[in-house]
Amino acid sequence: MGKLTYDSTLTADFDDRVLAHIQVVIGAKLRRGESFYFTWRDEPQVGDGRITIWLHPGIPVAYKYFGSRAPTLNREWIEALMATANSSGGLQIVPESSSPAVQPGVVKDEL
Repeated sequence: MGKLTYDSTLTADFDDRVLAHIQVVIGAKLRRGESFYFTWRDEPQVGDGRITIWLHPGIPVAYKYFGSRAPTLNREWIEALMATANSSGGLQIVPESSSPAVQPGVVKDEL
């Protein structure tokens, strides 16, 4: 289970595979200077609510992975996540499809 740390104050746990994919999407958006919302659901053990944060290029975001190997990235899933990030509702975690994967850390620049 990896951790996303936002503005040094908020931490959230995500599966390493999910975290790797949202890192690519968040990085692409912030690299272009775009701000956006990111919403996810809490685990049932902590209330089953949801959290929304405003991601901005000036606010630090850190990713800590449990595993030592980078997961293979699924280009189609990244594109689906990017579509949500580009919407007015912001980035939301959608289910992964079974599309072909790409090499760890390799993603098209146009995402």
